[in-house]
Amino acid sequence: MARISDFDEATQRHLTSMEMPKFVSTAWTLAKPARQSRMAIISTAGLQRRGDTPFTVGSADYRLLPGDVAAADLVMSHISTNFDRTGFQDDHNVVFPIDRLKELERAGEIGSVASMHYAFMGASSPAAIERPARQLAGLLKQDQVDAVLLVPV
Repeated sequence: MARISDFDEATQRHLTSMEMPKFVSTAWTLAKPARQSRMAIISTAGLQRRGDTPFTVGSADYRLLPGDVAAADLVMSHISTNFDRTGFQDDHNVVFPIDRLKELERAGEIGSVASMHYAFMGASSPAAIERPARQLAGLLKQDQVDAVLLVPV
């Protein structure tokens, strides 16, 4: 885990200047048991399908990742030169654990796997991501997703 002191001064200033969202309340709901839940993945690894528009600095949008996307068709456009892509190159499940989720479905540990999953660019401004995240929440509701596996990268 990197510490803020590990970064140069310019990066420290950038990271500590990000405006964080303020939540006035939290909606609590009782979750369905995992065995009855439809699950999707949301990763912040800057993943996209080959040929999709790459993420850019400060991107606040997301990319659609079909559950049947071939590993060879996944591209990581994470822009930091300090970001180590070795794990992703060895096994895409490190940042997009679709195979593990499908194994859980086959084993009856979760109800089902959504057909569509999503990726954001990590280290983007939370304030900028709020609007796309709300849009994404609507897509998850339409797909009757009960729970998401958040994969922060």
